[in-house]
Amino acid sequence: MIRLRSIPGSIARPRPRFGARTDIGLGACLGPFEISLLAFDGDSVSVLAGDDFLAEVASRLEAPNAQPEAVILRLIEAGGEVVADKLAMLRRAGEHFDAIELAEPGLRIEGRTAGALALLLISGHRAAASDPAGRMTAFVDDKTEPCWIASSDGRLVWANRTWLAAVGAANLADARERALSIDAEADRAARAAADRREGVTLLRWIQTAQGRRAIRFRTQPLPGGEVGVWSQDVTDAETAAASLGRSRGAQEAMLERLADAVVVFSQDRRVIFHNPAFARLWDLEPAWLAERPTHGELLDRLRRRGALPDQADFAAFKAAEVARHEALDPSPESLWRLPSERTLKVSSQPHASGGLMMVFSDVTPELRLRAQFNHLLQVQQATLDKLSDAVAVFGADGRLRLHNEAFEHFWSAGGQLNPGLDFDEVVELARPRLHDLQFWRDLKGRIADPDPAARAPSQSELVTSDRRIVAHQSRPLPDGATLVSFADVTDTRRLEGALADREAALSDAERLKREFVNSVSHELRTPLTTILGYAELLERAASPDSDARSGPLTAIRSAATQLARSIDNVLVMAQFDAGEVAMEMGDVDVDSLLTDTVATWIPIAEAQKVELIVETQSPIGLMRGDERRLGEALGHLIENALRHTPGGGRVVLSAERAHGEVSLKIADSGRGIPFHVQAHIFDRFSGQDQTASGLGLPLVKALIELHGGWVSLESEPGAGSTFTCHLPEAPEGGEARPELFTP
Repeated sequence: MIRLRSIPGSIARPRPRFGARTDIGLGACLGPFEISLLAFDGDSVSVLAGDDFLAEVASRLEAPNAQPEAVILRLIEAGGEVVADKLAMLRRAGEHFDAIELAEPGLRIEGRTAGALALLLISGHRAAASDPAGRMTAFVDDKTEPCWIASSDGRLVWANRTWLAAVGAANLADARERALSIDAEADRAARAAADRREGVTLLRWIQTAQGRRAIRFRTQPLPGGEVGVWSQDVTDAETAAASLGRSRGAQEAMLERLADAVVVFSQDRRVIFHNPAFARLWDLEPAWLAERPTHGELLDRLRRRGALPDQADFAAFKAAEVARHEALDPSPESLWRLPSERTLKVSSQPHASGGLMMVFSDVTPELRLRAQFNHLLQVQQATLDKLSDAVAVFGADGRLRLHNEAFEHFWSAGGQLNPGLDFDEVVELARPRLHDLQFWRDLKGRIADPDPAARAPSQSELVTSDRRIVAHQSRPLPDGATLVSFADVTDTRRLEGALADREAALSDAERLKREFVNSVSHELRTPLTTILGYAELLERAASPDSDARSGPLTAIRSAATQLARSIDNVLVMAQFDAGEVAMEMGDVDVDSLLTDTVATWIPIAEAQKVELIVETQSPIGLMRGDERRLGEALGHLIENALRHTPGGGRVVLSAERAHGEVSLKIADSGRGIPFHVQAHIFDRFSGQDQTASGLGLPLVKALIELHGGWVSLESEPGAGSTFTCHLPEAPEGGEARPELFTP
């Protein structure tokens, strides 16, 4: 135990044992500094200098009466066993010790010997700042990052307070005694720096009280073989660098997938990145691009290949392109028209790494589409301008997009309609002619209402202020716009009224005609029936040998019969004109039809000495049709053939089936039909025999067409005629059962 001797009244000041002259007292010299110098002499301790600072130290340590003995005891309490041992060894064996930092009272103690004296130097912050080394020590000691000095073998020589706090050491002696370390890898780096005599930098992620942190350790060899180590917390920088790396990776991955060509130049204007689209665009070899050519070399290579736009002064063009690297802001976009008839949009901007990024976009399809679109717009506008209707297109926002010249003339706008004009402004121009505000409100709803149900097509007719009738239509378009059209239909409506009146008059006239024909036919049939009856009666009453009487009676009966047939033909033709011909469809046996029809006309043919026969190679079978109407058609054709075939001639009926069609032929050996008559042979009242009624052949044509067929004629003057009725096996729209068919 250290024995301390107290000197009552004042602090003892023993005579200095230095041989130097002391004209000025030592206390006066050390007074301005935070230093107190104590001397041990046996069991006693005395103050050599700095009694004022010693009093301040006693106040810090709460030592009573500022006695040096009490100060020493308090220092031992603050420093613990380490300070007690150091003071004991200093006093007993004269073993000096280096400065020991006492952080809590803010003091530093240092033990030295001078001859037989053991000296204890107590200093504060002001004393540390009195010399450059002290100031540097205080500066490093206050740093918030751990710093320390290690010997060549790695032992701790000195450490700042942050290092001591990080390892949990009370003081430097405690850290030495416990061999504490902040990071084993940093200690190995310090030993390596001592061996190689060169600095080493090491980045380590270590666990601290604040969590896992990135610490960069730097070592620096010091004179005497020691190594200084200081650290820096670079967690934020490393985190930002990692985030930047991930961002760059994601950006490059995205650029790799872009269809546009992208190239990035470094600060020294060399290619450091390009996407596949860039190599494809300019057809550049990957090996050549991997050599990192400069921007100028790239332009020269493209020029030799004829891939760049034609330039009158390539040197100026190249200088302007390379000057993009000097721009601080994105350069304006430019268009390159290449010899390959492609157009590129070129843009550039400074890169985050300090270089330049350029993007080449092939806008050839876009320009082509834009040209086509503009052409279509011009065609559309020209087409609209040629329309007589007033047409306008309004967007979903209610603004005018497109209109034709007729729209301006219709509303007398006089050049006041411009694209972008609001619907309400258009209404103001149109209101003088059309005052119906409810119509305009409804039309605006159909244009601007987003509900598809409200934008349904509409049409109506309006009456303008000048009593004109206007037809209006609105139609929604696929892009959300609405087409609106107006047409002046006043004359059309008047014409429609006149046509309706005329149609009614014609209908009445047709009705009167039918009534007249029916009435005349009835009036004619009554006397004809009487004439025919009496003619037959007289023929039966006449003597068989009386040729003088039988000849006139036969002529009377023949003429009456012909007149009756003509009246029937007129009635049938009138029914055709009125669309009132009824047909009873069913299965028709073609062979029986021919045989029965010929049987009816054989007596007449025999009377005219004309051979009338049926020729078929095989049975034709059944077909669909109206048997009575087909018999009438064949009868008219046989009658026509007999009329134009002289005695000794021949009329042949035949039929054949082929390709879903049944052909009925009536061929005669008569005098034939002149060519100029054939073209009108089926017209009414234009037959070849002016004495005939002129309705037989037109009726044949009408009856055959009513079955869905047609009639053809083959004739040569002097060589006879052949009429062919082409009939489908089943008429168009025919059913499987008999029915009434009205065309």
